[in-house]
Amino acid sequence: MMRLFHSPASPFVRKVMVVLHETGLLADTELVGVSGNPVDPGSMPVDQNPLGKIPALVLNDGRCLFDSRVICRYLDSKANAGLYGQGDALWDILTIEALADGMMEAAVLIVYESRIRPEDLRYAPWVEGQWSKIARGLAALEDRADDLAQAPFGMAQIAAAAALGYLSFRLPHRDWPATAPRLAALFEAASLRPSLAATAPRA
Repeated sequence: MMRLFHSPASPFVRKVMVVLHETGLLADTELVGVSGNPVDPGSMPVDQNPLGKIPALVLNDGRCLFDSRVICRYLDSKANAGLYGQGDALWDILTIEALADGMMEAAVLIVYESRIRPEDLRYAPWVEGQWSKIARGLAALEDRADDLAQAPFGMAQIAAAAALGYLSFRLPHRDWPATAPRLAALFEAASLRPSLAATAPRA
């Protein structure tokens, strides 16, 4: 049985969890809960992933895969699920996944700034710089909202939903739906899908 080191609050873990649901591989995977951060790795899987990050997926033969993009591609290939499309569509899907991952990385850094860095050392312009990345990502996804709504459900929609869900979960005061109404409508509809409903972020 595969083992997935995870935390239910991580948007990167959520991507993998959605793929496990979509591919039917969840029953073949043991979930190992961990916690920690860059300052205090806690129970993070540093022996399996030298970077000490999650998700990390230990395969049946003992090899460990990371990060979320590698794991999602592996699971999709293992199940022959077609979540990455065919032909040239692959490159658009990978690009959207990379965009969503970048937005999640920026959001996590904003959260770390307020939770880990001492208050007297926090730098507001740096936080706003991270949010600027997210805002540009939201604008780009808003431009693609109709295409995402019409395309078959796959990794582009999964990655975007993971990013948007994390923004709503950790940075609700930023009110991202107000700036991307079509994207917000797409996200609301997609959130009803069983794989996304079952993996909604929680503390």
